[in-house]
Amino acid sequence: MGTIIFIPILFFALIILISSFFVVKQQTAAIVERFGKFHSIRQSGLHLKIPLIDKVSGRLSLKIQQLDVIVETKTKDDVFVRLKVSVQYRVITEKVYDAFYKLDYPHDQITSYVFDVVRAEVPKMILDDVFLRKDDVAIAVKSELNDAMLDYGFDIIKTLVTDIDPDAQVKEAMNRINAADREKTAAQYEGDAQRILIVEKAKAEAESKRLQGQGIADQRREIARGLEESVEVLNKVGINSQEASALIVVTQHYDTLQAIGSETNSNLILLPNSPQAGSNMLNDMVASFAASNQIGEAMKEAKLNKK
Repeated sequence: MGTIIFIPILFFALIILISSFFVVKQQTAAIVERFGKFHSIRQSGLHLKIPLIDKVSGRLSLKIQQLDVIVETKTKDDVFVRLKVSVQYRVITEKVYDAFYKLDYPHDQITSYVFDVVRAEVPKMILDDVFLRKDDVAIAVKSELNDAMLDYGFDIIKTLVTDIDPDAQVKEAMNRINAADREKTAAQYEGDAQRILIVEKAKAEAESKRLQGQGIADQRREIARGLEESVEVLNKVGINSQEASALIVVTQHYDTLQAIGSETNSNLILLPNSPQAGSNMLNDMVASFAASNQIGEAMKEAKLNKK
Protein backbone atom coordinates (compact mmCIF):
# COMPACT_ATOMS: atom_id res chain seq x y z
CA MET A 1 0.00 0.00 0.00
CA GLY A 2 2.81 2.40 0.84
CA THR A 3 4.50 1.62 -2.45
CA ILE A 4 1.38 2.51 -4.38
CA ILE A 5 1.18 5.90 -2.65
CA PHE A 6 4.90 6.56 -3.13
CA ILE A 7 4.84 6.21 -6.92
CA PRO A 8 2.42 9.14 -7.59
CA ILE A 9 4.35 11.31 -5.16
CA LEU A 10 7.60 10.49 -6.95
CA PHE A 11 6.04 11.18 -10.32
CA PHE A 12 4.66 14.52 -9.12
CA ALA A 13 8.04 15.49 -7.68
CA LEU A 14 9.68 14.62 -10.96
CA ILE A 15 7.28 16.86 -12.87
CA ILE A 16 7.91 19.71 -10.43
CA LEU A 17 11.65 19.28 -10.85
CA ILE A 18 11.48 19.27 -14.62
CA SER A 19 9.24 22.35 -14.67
CA SER A 20 11.79 24.18 -12.58
CA PHE A 21 14.11 24.41 -15.57
CA PHE A 22 13.52 26.29 -18.81
CA VAL A 23 15.62 27.24 -21.81
CA VAL A 24 15.83 30.63 -23.51
CA LYS A 25 16.96 30.58 -27.16
CA GLN A 26 19.70 32.76 -28.62
CA GLN A 27 18.69 36.37 -29.41
CA THR A 28 15.61 35.99 -27.19
CA ALA A 29 14.65 37.46 -23.80
CA ALA A 30 12.21 35.75 -21.38
CA ILE A 31 10.15 37.67 -18.79
CA VAL A 32 9.69 35.85 -15.47
CA GLU A 33 6.86 36.87 -13.11
CA ARG A 34 6.40 35.77 -9.50
CA PHE A 35 2.82 35.62 -8.32
CA GLY A 36 1.85 37.75 -11.33
CA LYS A 37 4.42 40.46 -10.64
CA PHE A 38 7.50 41.15 -12.74
CA HIS A 39 10.50 39.37 -11.27
CA SER A 40 13.35 39.19 -13.79
CA ILE A 41 14.49 39.07 -17.41
CA ARG A 42 16.40 35.99 -18.51
CA GLN A 43 18.71 35.92 -21.52
CA SER A 44 19.70 32.93 -23.66
CA GLY A 45 20.69 29.70 -21.84
CA LEU A 46 19.36 27.25 -19.20
CA HIS A 47 17.56 28.85 -16.25
CA LEU A 48 15.88 27.79 -12.98
CA LYS A 49 12.61 29.07 -11.56
CA ILE A 50 10.53 28.20 -8.53
CA PRO A 51 7.78 25.82 -9.57
CA LEU A 52 4.20 27.02 -9.10
CA ILE A 53 5.52 30.40 -7.97
CA ASP A 54 7.53 31.72 -10.91
CA LYS A 55 6.09 31.81 -14.41
CA VAL A 56 7.56 32.66 -17.80
CA SER A 57 5.01 35.25 -18.93
CA GLY A 58 6.43 35.87 -22.40
CA ARG A 59 9.39 35.91 -24.70
CA LEU A 60 10.64 38.72 -26.93
CA SER A 61 12.87 38.30 -29.98
CA LEU A 62 15.96 40.51 -29.97
CA LYS A 63 16.52 40.02 -33.71
CA ILE A 64 15.97 42.73 -36.29
CA GLN A 65 12.43 42.44 -37.57
CA GLN A 66 10.70 43.98 -40.56
CA LEU A 67 7.19 45.32 -40.90
CA ASP A 68 5.77 46.23 -44.33
CA VAL A 69 3.13 48.95 -44.30
CA ILE A 70 1.10 49.90 -47.39
CA VAL A 71 -0.25 53.45 -47.32
CA GLU A 72 -2.62 55.01 -49.84
CA THR A 73 -2.54 58.78 -50.04
CA LYS A 74 -2.89 61.71 -52.45
CA THR A 75 -0.15 63.88 -53.93
CA LYS A 76 -0.13 67.64 -54.36
CA ASP A 77 -1.27 67.28 -57.99
CA ASP A 78 -4.28 65.17 -56.89
CA VAL A 79 -2.94 61.76 -57.87
CA PHE A 80 -3.72 58.80 -55.63
CA VAL A 81 -0.71 56.64 -54.97
CA ARG A 82 0.10 53.59 -52.86
CA LEU A 83 3.42 53.49 -51.02
CA LYS A 84 4.98 50.42 -49.47
CA VAL A 85 7.11 51.37 -46.47
CA SER A 86 9.36 48.74 -44.94
CA VAL A 87 10.31 49.40 -41.29
CA GLN A 88 13.22 47.49 -39.79
CA TYR A 89 13.26 47.53 -35.98
CA ARG A 90 14.42 45.59 -32.95
CA VAL A 91 13.85 45.43 -29.20
CA ILE A 92 16.56 47.24 -27.22
CA THR A 93 18.22 44.72 -24.93
CA GLU A 94 18.28 47.13 -21.99
CA LYS A 95 14.59 48.00 -22.46
CA VAL A 96 12.96 44.59 -22.70
CA TYR A 97 10.74 45.50 -19.73
CA ASP A 98 9.36 48.57 -21.53
CA ALA A 99 8.86 46.67 -24.79
CA PHE A 100 6.90 43.91 -23.02
CA TYR A 101 4.80 45.88 -20.56
CA LYS A 102 4.28 49.29 -22.13
CA LEU A 103 3.04 48.21 -25.54
CA ASP A 104 0.65 45.37 -26.33
CA TYR A 105 0.68 45.58 -30.13
CA PRO A 106 3.91 47.19 -31.45
CA HIS A 107 3.00 46.41 -35.07
CA ASP A 108 -0.19 48.44 -34.84
CA GLN A 109 1.64 51.32 -33.16
CA ILE A 110 4.35 51.41 -35.84
CA THR A 111 1.73 51.19 -38.61
CA SER A 112 -0.17 54.16 -37.17
CA TYR A 113 2.94 56.35 -37.10
CA VAL A 114 3.86 55.34 -40.68
CA PHE A 115 0.38 56.29 -41.88
CA ASP A 116 0.56 59.60 -40.07
CA VAL A 117 3.96 60.62 -41.44
CA VAL A 118 3.38 59.47 -45.02
CA ARG A 119 0.02 61.22 -45.25
CA ALA A 120 1.65 64.38 -43.90
CA GLU A 121 4.66 64.39 -46.25
CA VAL A 122 3.41 63.04 -49.60
CA PRO A 123 0.57 65.57 -50.08
CA LYS A 124 3.27 68.29 -50.14
CA MET A 125 4.82 66.78 -53.28
CA ILE A 126 3.74 66.27 -56.87
CA LEU A 127 3.88 62.73 -58.23
CA ASP A 128 7.27 63.14 -59.92
CA ASP A 129 8.77 64.45 -56.67
CA VAL A 130 7.45 61.42 -54.78
CA PHE A 131 9.62 59.20 -56.99
CA LEU A 132 12.61 61.53 -56.80
CA ARG A 133 12.38 62.25 -53.05
CA LYS A 134 11.24 58.91 -51.68
CA ASP A 135 14.34 58.87 -49.47
CA ASP A 136 13.12 62.07 -47.84
CA VAL A 137 9.84 60.34 -46.99
CA ALA A 138 11.74 57.38 -45.54
CA ILE A 139 13.93 59.66 -43.41
CA ALA A 140 10.88 61.52 -42.10
CA VAL A 141 9.21 58.22 -41.13
CA LYS A 142 12.34 56.98 -39.38
CA SER A 143 12.77 60.23 -37.43
CA GLU A 144 9.17 60.21 -36.25
CA LEU A 145 9.24 56.53 -35.31
CA ASN A 146 12.52 56.81 -33.44
CA ASP A 147 11.18 59.60 -31.25
CA ALA A 148 7.95 57.73 -30.56
CA MET A 149 9.09 54.10 -30.19
CA LEU A 150 12.25 54.72 -28.16
CA ASP A 151 10.13 55.17 -25.02
CA TYR A 152 8.58 51.77 -25.64
CA GLY A 153 11.92 49.99 -25.89
CA PHE A 154 12.10 49.72 -29.69
CA ASP A 155 14.94 50.93 -31.90
CA ILE A 156 14.11 51.81 -35.52
CA ILE A 157 17.05 50.57 -37.58
CA LYS A 158 15.98 51.73 -41.03
CA THR A 159 12.91 52.68 -43.04
CA LEU A 160 12.67 52.17 -46.79
CA VAL A 161 10.07 53.21 -49.37
CA THR A 162 10.26 50.02 -51.43
CA ASP A 163 7.38 50.60 -53.84
CA ILE A 164 5.43 53.53 -55.30
CA ASP A 165 2.33 52.50 -57.21
CA PRO A 166 0.15 55.24 -58.76
CA ASP A 167 -3.35 54.59 -60.06
CA ALA A 168 -3.48 52.42 -63.20
CA GLN A 169 -4.81 55.24 -65.38
CA VAL A 170 -2.05 57.54 -64.16
CA LYS A 171 0.60 54.95 -64.99
CA GLU A 172 -0.88 54.51 -68.47
CA ALA A 173 -0.84 58.28 -69.01
CA MET A 174 2.77 58.48 -67.80
CA ASN A 175 3.73 55.70 -70.21
CA ARG A 176 2.06 57.55 -73.08
CA ILE A 177 3.88 60.78 -72.16
CA ASN A 178 7.17 58.92 -71.98
CA ALA A 179 6.53 57.23 -75.33
CA ALA A 180 5.61 60.58 -76.92
CA ASP A 181 8.79 62.19 -75.57
CA ARG A 182 10.88 59.34 -76.96
CA GLU A 183 9.17 59.58 -80.36
CA LYS A 184 9.79 63.34 -80.37
CA THR A 185 13.46 62.81 -79.57
CA ALA A 186 13.72 60.13 -82.25
CA ALA A 187 12.10 62.48 -84.81
CA GLN A 188 14.55 65.23 -83.88
CA TYR A 189 17.50 62.88 -84.34
CA GLU A 190 16.12 61.68 -87.67
CA GLY A 191 15.61 65.30 -88.79
CA ASP A 192 19.16 66.18 -87.79
CA ALA A 193 20.45 63.15 -89.69
CA GLN A 194 18.48 64.12 -92.82
CA ARG A 195 19.74 67.70 -92.56
CA ILE A 196 23.33 66.51 -92.28
CA LEU A 197 22.86 64.23 -95.30
CA ILE A 198 21.38 67.08 -97.36
CA VAL A 199 24.14 69.50 -96.35
CA GLU A 200 26.89 66.98 -97.05
CA LYS A 201 25.29 66.04 -100.38
CA ALA A 202 25.12 69.72 -101.34
CA LYS A 203 28.76 70.18 -100.35
CA ALA A 204 29.73 67.14 -102.40
CA GLU A 205 27.79 68.41 -105.43
CA ALA A 206 29.36 71.85 -105.09
CA GLU A 207 32.82 70.31 -104.89
CA SER A 208 32.01 68.13 -107.90
CA LYS A 209 30.86 71.15 -109.90
CA ARG A 210 33.97 73.07 -108.90
CA LEU A 211 36.25 70.23 -109.96
CA GLN A 212 34.25 69.77 -113.17
CA GLY A 213 34.57 73.46 -114.00
CA GLN A 214 38.25 73.37 -113.23
CA GLY A 215 38.61 70.36 -115.52
CA ILE A 216 36.75 72.10 -118.35
CA ALA A 217 38.90 75.22 -117.90
CA ASP A 218 42.06 73.12 -117.99
CA GLN A 219 40.79 71.29 -121.06
CA ARG A 220 40.06 74.52 -122.91
CA ARG A 221 43.39 75.94 -121.86
CA GLU A 222 45.19 72.95 -123.32
CA ILE A 223 43.10 73.14 -126.49
CA ALA A 224 43.98 76.80 -126.88
CA ARG A 225 47.65 76.02 -126.30
CA GLY A 226 47.52 73.26 -128.88
CA LEU A 227 45.84 75.53 -131.43
CA GLU A 228 48.48 78.18 -130.78
CA GLU A 229 51.25 75.67 -131.42
CA SER A 230 49.51 74.43 -134.59
CA VAL A 231 49.24 77.96 -135.94
CA GLU A 232 52.91 78.59 -135.26
CA VAL A 233 53.89 75.41 -137.17
CA LEU A 234 51.71 76.34 -140.16
CA ASN A 235 53.11 79.88 -140.21
CA LYS A 236 56.59 78.41 -140.63
CA VAL A 237 55.55 76.75 -143.92
CA GLY A 238 54.05 79.95 -145.38
CA ILE A 239 50.44 79.67 -144.27
CA ASN A 240 49.12 82.83 -142.62
CA SER A 241 47.17 82.88 -139.34
CA GLN A 242 43.75 83.09 -140.97
CA GLU A 243 44.35 80.17 -143.27
CA ALA A 244 45.94 78.18 -140.46
CA SER A 245 42.94 78.74 -138.18
CA ALA A 246 40.55 77.75 -140.95
CA LEU A 247 42.58 74.64 -141.70
CA ILE A 248 42.60 73.62 -138.04
CA VAL A 249 38.83 74.05 -137.76
CA VAL A 250 38.22 71.98 -140.90
CA THR A 251 40.58 69.30 -139.61
CA GLN A 252 38.71 69.13 -136.30
CA HIS A 253 35.44 68.96 -138.23
CA TYR A 254 36.56 65.86 -140.09
CA ASP A 255 38.03 64.34 -136.93
CA THR A 256 34.64 64.76 -135.28
CA LEU A 257 32.90 63.06 -138.24
CA GLN A 258 35.35 60.18 -138.07
CA ALA A 259 34.80 59.77 -134.29
CA ILE A 260 31.03 59.75 -134.73
CA GLY A 261 31.25 57.27 -137.59
CA SER A 262 33.21 54.82 -135.46
CA GLU A 263 30.22 54.42 -133.11
CA THR A 264 27.96 51.70 -134.48
CA ASN A 265 24.90 52.76 -132.48
CA SER A 266 25.16 56.48 -133.20
CA ASN A 267 22.03 58.21 -134.53
CA LEU A 268 23.57 61.69 -134.76
CA ILE A 269 23.13 63.58 -138.05
CA LEU A 270 25.30 66.62 -138.87
CA LEU A 271 23.91 69.36 -141.08
CA PRO A 272 25.14 70.32 -143.62
CA ASN A 273 26.61 66.93 -144.54
CA SER A 274 27.39 67.44 -148.25
CA PRO A 275 30.98 66.90 -149.54
CA GLN A 276 31.29 70.64 -150.15
CA ALA A 277 30.50 71.38 -146.49
CA GLY A 278 34.13 71.43 -145.42
CA SER A 279 35.19 73.60 -148.36
CA ASN A 280 32.32 76.03 -147.78
CA MET A 281 33.15 76.19 -144.07
CA LEU A 282 36.80 76.95 -144.87
CA ASN A 283 35.85 79.68 -147.35
CA ASP A 284 33.37 81.20 -144.93
CA MET A 285 35.93 81.25 -142.13
CA VAL A 286 38.62 82.81 -144.37
CA ALA A 287 36.12 85.43 -145.54
CA SER A 288 35.08 86.19 -141.95
CA PHE A 289 38.69 86.51 -140.86
CA ALA A 290 39.39 88.88 -143.77
CA ALA A 291 36.32 90.95 -142.99
CA SER A 292 37.26 91.17 -139.35
CA ASN A 293 40.78 92.30 -140.29
CA GLN A 294 39.38 94.99 -142.56
CA ILE A 295 37.05 96.22 -139.84
CA GLY A 296 39.96 96.29 -137.41
CA GLU A 297 42.13 98.30 -139.82
CA ALA A 298 39.28 100.74 -140.44
CA MET A 299 38.81 101.28 -136.71
CA LYS A 300 42.53 101.96 -136.27
CA GLU A 301 42.51 104.57 -139.10
CA ALA A 302 39.44 106.24 -137.61
CA LYS A 303 41.20 106.56 -134.25
CA LEU A 304 44.31 108.02 -135.93
CA ASN A 305 42.23 110.58 -137.87
CA LYS A 306 40.52 111.71 -134.69
CA LYS A 307 43.88 112.34 -133.09
